[in-house]
Amino acid sequence: MKKRNLVIIALIFISIISLNAQTFKKDNFVGNLTIGFGNALYGSAYSSSFPPIAISGDYGIVDNVFDKGTIGIGGLIGYTSSKQNIYSDYSWSYTSIVIGPRGTIHYPFVDKLDTYAGLMIGYDIVSASSTGYNDGYNYTASGSVAIFAGFVGARYYFNDKIAGVCELGFGIAYFNIGISYKIK
Repeated sequence: MKKRNLVIIALIFISIISLNAQTFKKDNFVGNLTIGFGNALYGSAYSSSFPPIAISGDYGIVDNVFDKGTIGIGGLIGYTSSKQNIYSDYSWSYTSIVIGPRGTIHYPFVDKLDTYAGLMIGYDIVSASSTGYNDGYNYTASGSVAIFAGFVGARYYFNDKIAGVCELGFGIAYFNIGISYKIK
């Protein structure tokens, strides 16, 4: 048991030492793959059929903003689905594809942490279908709506390329967590 604890402590220590202070700079490109919690598109009357997932990217375009910050541009594409039970035998199912450009400002408040805030404007492409309606028909509908989202986030790099990412906001989900990969 003591050997196992020593091995765990050694692995944690090695992991901490291997963490690099990474900042986001001009000409960097970082891609994110996240899963969301707290679906921002559907309220509490809905149950999640498929959790919010998203792929996003961020490219640094301007350095030295507010002394040591960087402005980035990028985009996001995400997917989620939910279900609303109206009666015990009648429900609506919804799927959303969210797509849009994002702008970020990165500012290193803390060592070893790429902190940022941003805005997104995009489209929520929605399709809906009913099941179990008592007249024997199932109904479908589709459409899209413009969405605006604000978020704050942080990336902590495990090495020169790979980081853990966490974002809070109101885009596709209220809380997103995942992995980032620095391409450049």
